[in-house]
Amino acid sequence: MSLNFCVFGNFLAACDITDYERDFSGLESWRKVAQTMISDEALMLEFQGGSREAFEQLFARYRGPLHGYFRRRLNGDRRAEDLTQETFLAVIRAAAHYEAHALVRTYLFAIAMNLLAAERRKRFRDSPQGQPSPEPATTDAPDAALWVRQALEKLDESEREILMLREYEQLSYAEIAELLKLPVNTVRSRLFRARMAMKGYLEPERAVAAIDAPDKLRLTRTEGEAI
Repeated sequence: MSLNFCVFGNFLAACDITDYERDFSGLESWRKVAQTMISDEALMLEFQGGSREAFEQLFARYRGPLHGYFRRRLNGDRRAEDLTQETFLAVIRAAAHYEAHALVRTYLFAIAMNLLAAERRKRFRDSPQGQPSPEPATTDAPDAALWVRQALEKLDESEREILMLREYEQLSYAEIAELLKLPVNTVRSRLFRARMAMKGYLEPERAVAAIDAPDKLRLTRTEGEAI
């Protein structure tokens, strides 16, 4: 019977090859988990040092959230994908200017907000006689998602943005305050007003839904992502 040898520190010891393979597989799994445990800020610093892998991890973490950010504000416009790519291109170009004390998530959404504002200005300039151009809307969203979208459009612009940043982007009060240059207490009060307004706008629709189609009464998170 032949023996296989495994390395343990500076020593060789007999071992079963299946044990070695199992240990190696476990190590690879641990490495994958360890990657997800690395903070965004640590990855950004590694990227500043030239790590392509660090950038790829940041891209994997934030491509979906950023695409959702643009898609919801442009009502499903195809430009959402382009603007997502432009956000990461901006990160690459300005990597040297990132400061370690800034949260990467806030940094990325600040870039996204600037790109979205520029996109809206361009649409305004290109529209006839400077009239705001209508942003395309998807027609295949569930009824509940359409109600939410219509209710959101009735909100004050600032309150709508705060509500969406909190509910969809899942940003903290402090992160929203930093992005919008507002005191945290202002964010809290506007968020409260926005939630109360949304409740008032949606309750009549929910009452109708309860009569016509009870199974459609509740807006699931998947349906909410459609707006």
